[in-house]
Amino acid sequence: MVDIRNSTFMFGLGALVAVFVTVQSVVFIATAWREGRRIGLAPATMKKALVGSGVFSIVPSIAILLAVLTLAGALGLPLPWIRLSVVGAITYELPAAETAAQAFGQTIKQAIVDPTIYSAIAWAMSLGSVFAMILIALFARSIQSGIHKTQLKDTVWSGLLITAMFMGLISAFLGSALGGGLVSILALLSSAAVMAGFGLVIKKSGLHQLENFAMPVSMISGMVVAALFTMARAGGAL
Repeated sequence: MVDIRNSTFMFGLGALVAVFVTVQSVVFIATAWREGRRIGLAPATMKKALVGSGVFSIVPSIAILLAVLTLAGALGLPLPWIRLSVVGAITYELPAAETAAQAFGQTIKQAIVDPTIYSAIAWAMSLGSVFAMILIALFARSIQSGIHKTQLKDTVWSGLLITAMFMGLISAFLGSALGGGLVSILALLSSAAVMAGFGLVIKKSGLHQLENFAMPVSMISGMVVAALFTMARAGGAL
């Protein structure tokens, strides 16, 4: 059986996607630069904004890299690279891949080498994002308008509504985390503690730039705690 996960064909697809996204980004930058000059922005100001946004995008991109590496063991490098370099997120890609694998009695905790299962996982990861983009294109403006009207009428209720939607999304992933054993629970608690620490520091100091660092640092902290605990337990220290 041919292992297509890291085949030349898949890497070729990944390269095409990466080139397309890079060219698109360069076109957007060039267009924004021309528009800035047209409205009278100083080149020094635009350069400062360009460099600053580039620097602050480095650390958040670590979270994407970690997500790619998380999925690479089961799906190879190209597919997670394609998905997460465009519209994917670990909060969607991981559950979608695991759900598709479980339909065949498999799990992404092991290498997926069967072409049928691999194809089903790729379809599951891709089609879900397509529907999201279609819904945004068709209904985002009306949904945003409705939320804005609600915020104007009742700020308390609108705040509770948005918070409830967010907590519902988070709760959907807590089951798998809490069901993964002590290592998963420790990773969850340590990540949550680091995220809470970031929130406290941002609130007290007003350094909102730290918001870009909260997610990747929290993910790395959870991974480090899980790795250290696993190593200690394997070594007989625990």
